[in-house]
Amino acid sequence: MYRCLELARKGLGNTAPNPLVGCVIVYQDRIIGEGYHMYFGGNHAEVNAIQSIKTPELLKDSTLYVNLEPCSHFGKTPPCTGVIMEAGLKKIIVGVTDPNSIVSGEGIRQLTDKGIKAGTNILKKECIHLNRRFFTFHKKKRPYIVLKWAQTNDGFIDRIRNGHEQGTINWITDEASRILVHKWRAEEQAILIGSRTAILDNPRLDTRHWPGKSPLRLVIDRKNTMPDHLHILDGTAETTVFTSNPKPAGKNLSYVTLDKHADIISVLLTYLYEKDIQSLLVEGGRILLGAFIKKGIWDEARVMVGNKAFVKGVPAPVMPSEPITQFKFAESTVKIYRHRDSF
Repeated sequence: MYRCLELARKGLGNTAPNPLVGCVIVYQDRIIGEGYHMYFGGNHAEVNAIQSIKTPELLKDSTLYVNLEPCSHFGKTPPCTGVIMEAGLKKIIVGVTDPNSIVSGEGIRQLTDKGIKAGTNILKKECIHLNRRFFTFHKKKRPYIVLKWAQTNDGFIDRIRNGHEQGTINWITDEASRILVHKWRAEEQAILIGSRTAILDNPRLDTRHWPGKSPLRLVIDRKNTMPDHLHILDGTAETTVFTSNPKPAGKNLSYVTLDKHADIISVLLTYLYEKDIQSLLVEGGRILLGAFIKKGIWDEARVMVGNKAFVKGVPAPVMPSEPITQFKFAESTVKIYRHRDSF
């Protein structure tokens, strides 16, 4: 099962809204086939593992291991349960059942009804954590939320800036750490900032320094005061603005109209759930990040502490708990926090 998880991780950033799945096939204590779900719309892990076997006659005496319950319905591809049955496999070991109500035990039931032996809940905790985005989406009906910011070693997220400093970023971390951030962006489906960050920093919010698809760009701008020259409005990537004063849609640009008394975070998360967006990276400023923290609506936080001091400035958000781990990356220290109710 550890090998299944190792294989499944290779699909991170490419399979959503499908889960991360790896599969190995074992014959007499030896792996004879393996595969993983590489991209959305492509073959599922079980199919790739079965097709990788050079001696298919061994399948009837082999055991299939997979970290998530095989699908039992038609989607972009036929159900994996049918493929497993046709292959002649007689035993399957599943890490955890699928939280999606379309499957949710039905895959295992179909297989056992055909006489295939099934074992479940092997490395269950690890299997759920790997697919924490998928489980959060289906169990909590919202995307998995990652908060991210950089702060100085004396606790500031930015300098105090006036209107003359628009478009000038006060870098806190080194270039290597910024590349890591682009990797993180490639792993999530959407990214969010507020209008102040858009105006002051003029970020692109893309993955130009890392291979992978840029996330859906989201901006909260209640009064729609962002000037048209900003990168976030350049039409190079799909962008949605949440505002009470929408403009006509443009190339890769759409608007969600806000009621002036609306709970913006609730509106945003409902919108993303309805769009089948399973993960959100929040890269906003202190106010936006603080709103998620205050509401307790977050799953993970990644704080990059740079080797720089501002002495005075905008204080960084304060987390309600201690980091679960931290590590050195280039010239920065990365602290990882996890919500107590997170998968």
